[in-house]
Amino acid sequence: MSSTVKRYQGSDDYIASEELANIVNAAIALGRPLLVRGEPGTGKTLLAMSIAKALNKKLIVWNIKSTSKAKDGLYVYDTVQRLNDARFGDKDVSNIENYIRLGELGQAFASDEQVVLLIDEIDKADIEFPNDLLNELDEMSFKIIETGREIKAKTRPIVIITSNNEKELPDAFLRRCVFHYIEFPDRELMRRIVEVHYPNLEEKFINQVLDKFYELRSINTLKKKPSTSELIDWIGVLLRFGISEERLAEEIPFLGTLVKKEQDLMEVIRVEHQKAYGEANPKSYETFGRRYY
Repeated sequence: MSSTVKRYQGSDDYIASEELANIVNAAIALGRPLLVRGEPGTGKTLLAMSIAKALNKKLIVWNIKSTSKAKDGLYVYDTVQRLNDARFGDKDVSNIENYIRLGELGQAFASDEQVVLLIDEIDKADIEFPNDLLNELDEMSFKIIETGREIKAKTRPIVIITSNNEKELPDAFLRRCVFHYIEFPDRELMRRIVEVHYPNLEEKFINQVLDKFYELRSINTLKKKPSTSELIDWIGVLLRFGISEERLAEEIPFLGTLVKKEQDLMEVIRVEHQKAYGEANPKSYETFGRRYY
């Protein structure tokens, strides 16, 4: 990569590991989409926001749904609005351009400057979507059939594609992407992430918070382990209500900010009760559970 090209190294509100920063820069240099996978809450979506901020580029977000089609990302012809204007309004409906709405992909192509395009949760779409999408990215141009106008990209967008690994993506799609799996942060990296959001925390407090957090994540029977974003929320609540270090050492206040499934709440209470009293199950979940609310 040329030394004159600004390299991504994270941003002031997003700590990127060296491996992640390197693969982002590789994708940009190659002009390939970066496919990012990882546990929910590991910062896949926030990565695109960080890249846009760090490189001073506009961010365009395309949230994928089960009904999303690649062509809809280019443009949509709003025939319904045109019909309504013709029947009930006094607008000139002869100019079809007034009813062409560029989609997120179309906006990225039409931009005079390079943008960051986030295609979020691609695995929500049908199986044809990924290959159709990359065909459009390869072409870097499209024609609006209704008007004959052709839009050619002036510069290739920086494309970040996130996936929750809900379904397998086609091999042909994977071959044309750069891939990175965001590992869950280790304790040292998590400390740096927390310090970005809450600088100047007491050492004892942050150690207790991380101890409790990683203890919860070590419970292998949890169906949904707490994520980074939930840790950040939990710390905010602890600070807001002035939870003392002494109480935090004995309890897990506001457990519902970390654990979001009923069976997981019960499992945490069971495990904590066993550690405290040597019993497999508390006699009363209601009584023992008050330590966690």
